[in-house]
Amino acid sequence: MSASRRRAVAVKIHCPISALTLTALLNGEGDAIERDPAAAAMLAVIRADNPLGDFKLYNGVCEISPGWESYQPGPDAKPTMGSAGERALSPTAIITTYADADADLAPALDALMAAHPWEIPVIELSEVQLLVR
Repeated sequence: MSASRRRAVAVKIHCPISALTLTALLNGEGDAIERDPAAAAMLAVIRADNPLGDFKLYNGVCEISPGWESYQPGPDAKPTMGSAGERALSPTAIITTYADADADLAPALDALMAAHPWEIPVIELSEVQLLVR
């Protein structure tokens, strides 16, 4: 059996999480992500009835990577975490999911933007090819 390819869109969400959630994730407690309010909101959108994470036999598919994000809010910013003008280091979950390249993603992307707690969310969209059996 040879692999074929399908065109998809990768949706990579940089989501702030609490330091407690990050510590729990780094200690192997994967279910801690479910208790973090911001991450739980992102996962709820991915798991809703929309094209995100749809792999036909599996739904709500995503990868979760713990990490940190650094930024310095400008003087007019109203940051969710940190203070304007001061460099910040935020515990972050990078949640990556995929959708068919031809799917109507606008409602799901709007829902992600509405649920994201940051003043300026970081959500990347990339065209990719996925291998399928």
